[in-house]
Amino acid sequence: MITSFDRRDLPSPPPEGAVVSIGVFDGVHLGHRATLEANLVRSRALGARSTVVTFGRHPKHVLLGREPKTLTSLEHRLELFRRLGIEHAVVLTFDESLRSLEAERFVREFLLAELGARAFVLGFDSKFGRDRRGTAELLQALGLDVQVVGQVLVGGHAVSSTAIREAVELGDLEAARRMLGRRVSVLGTVVPGDALGRKLGFPTANLDLHHELHPPGGVYACWVRPIGDGGPLPATAQAVANIGTRPTVDATASRPRVEVHVLDFAGDLYGRSLEVDFVARLRGEQRFAGVDELRAQIGRDIEAARGILADAGTRASPPRG
Repeated sequence: MITSFDRRDLPSPPPEGAVVSIGVFDGVHLGHRATLEANLVRSRALGARSTVVTFGRHPKHVLLGREPKTLTSLEHRLELFRRLGIEHAVVLTFDESLRSLEAERFVREFLLAELGARAFVLGFDSKFGRDRRGTAELLQALGLDVQVVGQVLVGGHAVSSTAIREAVELGDLEAARRMLGRRVSVLGTVVPGDALGRKLGFPTANLDLHHELHPPGGVYACWVRPIGDGGPLPATAQAVANIGTRPTVDATASRPRVEVHVLDFAGDLYGRSLEVDFVARLRGEQRFAGVDELRAQIGRDIEAARGILADAGTRASPPRG
């Protein structure tokens, strides 16, 4: 997949044109996937380049002065786009300049002239440009080829990033999974920790999630996969994740950590990006009388996770592109 972070570095518009979809696509959930898959179908029919225009930070950062924790960071979204088969992802910086740009000018100067847009596939609520005037109706009024993908319902309710965020925050992994069309997952970079897990005999990878939302505190059975160069880590590995403040060993911590123990693996993962699929919650986080009791419980957690993951199978993992 071609990824463009600067309009000055865009590839030349393809001779056959591009089919363009626009949006944040936070979570790349079933509603987003319906749009992106329709884009792929239309692109193949026209022999055009499937293209997604997204944003580095959530537009609410500018519009409201604050932004929600995202279901998927930019890196995570790009990986999910790649798996779906999108050919070109364009990442724009949503700032006051872009916010104030008239929709017609955005269409003429960027979408048509720079991307070579030949057709558009938009979600039912897709809007862009100043005062959100960039709509399917506007594109059609300009004589452009536009397909609108309708709202996706699950259990009679509309799928939305907001609804999924609420489910994740409540720990309802199954409700979130139904709306995502995949298991709840996070993607983070492995950063140095205090090596406590190694001292306990269970080395952990400490993840920086780059503002991604994670489930509530507790211990989870997980699948882990490396993004990009995973080094010695297999394509998909069993793991146990702990989300919390580690009350047994750190009584002063206030911010939760996300730590992952990859089963049957002892290699160096520092600096690598890992995606973690949450399969099941094993227990809540708790304070133990001491490290020996904690070590014994971790051993029990690992055995419980092995059983759950063996039963779940690798279907927990989305197909790799």
